Amino acid sequence: MARNVANSFAILFLLFASVLAHKHHDELTEEQKNAPVDTILWLHIFLQAAVWGVLFPTGMVLGLSRSRWHVPLQSAGFALTIAGYILGHSHRGRSFLAGAHGKFANILFVPIALQLALGIYLKLHIHEQTIRPWAVKAHGVVGKAYPIFGWVQMLFGAIAFRGYCRGGNLGQCLAHYIMGSGFIAYGTIMAILLLVGEAWVRRSGRSPDWWDSWVIMLWVLNTFTEHRGSVWSVKDMQHTILGVLWWAGGILGIYLSRNNQRSIVPAIIIILTGWAMSDHTQALMLSTKVHAIFGYTLMSAGLTRIIEVCFVAPKYTQDVTDGDTHSEHTLDASRDESSASSHSPMRAFRHLPPFLLVSSGLLFMSATDEELHFVNDAGMDHVTYILIMFSIAFIMYTLIVTLINLYSTSGRNAASADTKDGAIELTQSNKWYSPVPVGDRELEPESHVIGDDDEA
Repeated sequence: MARNVANSFAILFLLFASVLAHKHHDELTEEQKNAPVDTILWLHIFLQAAVWGVLFPTGMVLGLSRSRWHVPLQSAGFALTIAGYILGHSHRGRSFLAGAHGKFANILFVPIALQLALGIYLKLHIHEQTIRPWAVKAHGVVGKAYPIFGWVQMLFGAIAFRGYCRGGNLGQCLAHYIMGSGFIAYGTIMAILLLVGEAWVRRSGRSPDWWDSWVIMLWVLNTFTEHRGSVWSVKDMQHTILGVLWWAGGILGIYLSRNNQRSIVPAIIIILTGWAMSDHTQALMLSTKVHAIFGYTLMSAGLTRIIEVCFVAPKYTQDVTDGDTHSEHTLDASRDESSASSHSPMRAFRHLPPFLLVSSGLLFMSATDEELHFVNDAGMDHVTYILIMFSIAFIMYTLIVTLINLYSTSGRNAASADTKDGAIELTQSNKWYSPVPVGDRELEPESHVIGDDDEA
């Protein structure tokens, strides 16, 4: 085993040395920038996208569910990553300026080596009462970060491929790519809570909207980063007031969602942000239309979230016992099991907010000036471009829900999924997923695909 560890680190060291030895350019000629992309580089792009975008996230999910396929899949991912790095530094043809993609590739050797070392150490089953518990936690933290590492590196790769985000364009790239990625992450987390995360939220003692409001409020930094220089442009004023809107609304949302209550304030903030972006005039007509559709999509996400919170999710009802009406709303536990199926129309509707958030995030990331100038110069209209983005959103959301479903049906969760269809009982102790009260109307609570002991 020690020999295998030494060999693994020797390979990583040689690979790291080869990366450092690869020549990066600070300046490029027109011939170098416009040279054709060779087959080796295309193989590098598709291989690394498959490994970091699909293989590693799948392995992470199988690790969370304690599946026996976790180690083989991650081992294959490490091997293919090495092959991808070699391909990425062996191509000919088009050259690229030195940038974040190459630098982050070097940084990625740290989590790769750490995860490999921790995985081998855990297989040894030593120091069971001292070091091993900490190694398990570290292995889990690093593993859960892999999808984020992969997303960032793939984004850096796309930027490097097109030569974007340099000079005066850096600020706009940061605004679009960070905020767009934030909407995608928001939609992903919302989907996790919808499908498998309810037990964790119950244990946290806080409603989903309490967490949403804190994230929105902490976006206060956006208030101070959107204005540069001494002259206030229209865009500066709009972006800065959006920052104010987020932290001001976030404070209200935190207050209203205290004591495990639901709140629609986060959804209202999303709607207002979408409305502002839909009327955000741009230099190109193409850009104006893309921003408009982004805004409409974001407003739709907020509207469907309000509907979901107020009318679709299980509802608080007044608990009446021995003639006394309790002041606290509790979840009605009496229900027809057949109406609580995980395949009910209500459950299908609740996919709308996360999908629309993912779609709006992709649209916003695709709406930088450099991207839209390229699309405009290529003669593509806004309809085609927007439909391309929605097609990618469908693929991305399919991957998200597939991975979530894999968690609930693999490893330690497989038996529960087979015998109980992954459902849990809704009782007063897990009442968090309920909308605000609406008169005396009552909606039947529905079951969810997770076991009581599972974690997101």
